[in-house]
Parts: sequence; structure tokens; C-alpha cells
Amino acid sequence: MESKQQLTHSLRTAYSITLPLLEDLQDAPMTPPTAHGGNHPTWLAGHLAHSVGFLLWDVMQAKPNPLAQWNELFQGGSQPQSNKAVYPAYEEILSKFKSMHEEAFALLETLSESDLEQPSKNPPPNFEEVFGTWRQCFSALALHLANHRGQAAVCRTALGREPLLA
Repeated sequence: MESKQQLTHSLRTAYSITLPLLEDLQDAPMTPPTAHGGNHPTWLAGHLAHSVGFLLWDVMQAKPNPLAQWNELFQGGSQPQSNKAVYPAYEEILSKFKSMHEEAFALLETLSESDLEQPSKNPPPNFEEVFGTWRQCFSALALHLANHRGQAAVCRTALGREPLLA
């Protein structure tokens, strides 16, 4: 299996096991995972959508993130806020989560193995080893989704819901 096939499989799998959790949380988008707070579904969905733009546009191509208007709310290092009014509607965020990932799938489909080896044009300082090539960025995107999927699962547990994909 070539790395492109593996990246496609990893990214599509991570997306397909994360999306149902975020969709299930539409009725409780501000639910913290613990009594001490944490990443609620609104922040998770927005952060995951924003991170696609960050990696695919900003890091890989040195172009503006299409979701730059959400930087303050969702960029890496941002913290979830408990005031629902500061966020766009959950439906809008979830729609962007879906469309940004569809753009990632579409871009990946167009790339060859050699395209994936091209250096990223704007990796963050001290993260060149993580985001140094397009291949590494797509790999990080899948890992990032899988990581935050666990947080969405904990939000569902906090609501007393049965596991999905148990």
C-alpha cells in the first residue's frame, strides 16, 4: 500500500468515526466532558474544522486559512468558553467541519506520492518535524481527528449516552 492510500484510509476512518459523535451532540453542544470543564462539542467541532484550514492552507501552502475569522475561538491554544453566545451556531460549525474535511479529501485525491513529499511552505517554528511535508500534514490531520474524537466520546458519556461503535 502506498502512503497516499494509507493517508486516505486513516483520514477517512478518523473522520467517519468522529462525525457521528459530533452529530449526536447537536442537542447538547456546550456539554463539558467533566465537572471541571474541558473541550465541549462546540469547541471540538470548530477546532477540528479550523485545523484543516490551518494545515492545508496556512502550513502547507502559506495561504490564509479559510476559517481565519475563527482564529480567536478555535485555533491551537485557544480555550473553550462557557458562553454559547460567543460561538457561531453549532449547525454552522458542523457544516464547516464537514465541508473542510471534504476539501481535504478532494485535495488528497489529486496528489501523487511525490506531491506528498513536497515541503510545507509555512510550518510553525519548532514543528518542522511534525508538519515539514504535505504527507506529514495529512498524517497529523488524521491523528488530530482521532485524538479529539476521544474527547467527543467523553462528552457523550457525561450525558449518560451509550457508546457509539463500542
